[in-house]
Amino acid sequence: MADIKKLNRIATQVRRDIVRQVHACQSGHPGGSLGCADVLVALYFEVMKHDTSFKMEGHGEDIFYLSNGHISPVFYSVLARSGYFPVEELATFRQLNSRLQGHPTTHEGLPGVRIASGSLGQGTSVAIGTALSKRLEKDDRTVYVLTGDGELQEGQNWEAFMSAAHYKLDNLVVIVDRNYVQIDGTNEEVMDLGDLKAKFRSFGFTVLGMKGNNMRSILTSFEKAKDERGKGKPVVIIMDTKMGYGVDFMMDGHKWHGVAPNDAQLESALSQLKETLGDY
Repeated sequence: MADIKKLNRIATQVRRDIVRQVHACQSGHPGGSLGCADVLVALYFEVMKHDTSFKMEGHGEDIFYLSNGHISPVFYSVLARSGYFPVEELATFRQLNSRLQGHPTTHEGLPGVRIASGSLGQGTSVAIGTALSKRLEKDDRTVYVLTGDGELQEGQNWEAFMSAAHYKLDNLVVIVDRNYVQIDGTNEEVMDLGDLKAKFRSFGFTVLGMKGNNMRSILTSFEKAKDERGKGKPVVIIMDTKMGYGVDFMMDGHKWHGVAPNDAQLESALSQLKETLGDY
């Protein structure tokens, strides 16, 4: 049985890593990173079978793709904390010649990163290719991809969703970070997404819900997703989160999508996020 308290402690430390990374270089995207800390911790520390020695092809492993690559601070923290590279390397975030660029890239050879992401709308297409290859290789592991809700305004996503259903990819789990905001405002103000659950059902997906800042709900939803294997339909999990979760002045609204905290704000954030694993 999963140790919920342990996972929550890891998520709190990951949130400390996020605000410290972004503050140090005065650049980056803390809001969505904080909101997605719990789900990435659950995936890498409990749900997925993965190998930190890292082989690009990932045969026999569950695979994760970060489509909304601007939330790289949470991705880097979780990769480091789970053993892909030294935690101390988080201090190089967004520095010249660092492997930890603002959006994940592959040419630096950072373990755990399989695609360059940040050009929004592309991650699900890559995940579909991986899911198809696993089927051809008779590899029974699962492919996970995280997208932002604002990212779904990119048309390529919907072509990909049609393909996933057409090929009956029941080894694919799409996770939508439904925090209702993006860089310029709310989803509804920028480009209303409408009823996402109904849209995904019409595209042939099994639709599940998740409270993305509640570890028990996260684990329950992933168990339900696993139960859908073999039923011939891809799964989407609509994950309700709060932008900036864990830091009171960053929560809700779109202000902290891509703004770095100043010294006083960092101190306030860290006072709310107690050190649990040791800072880098």
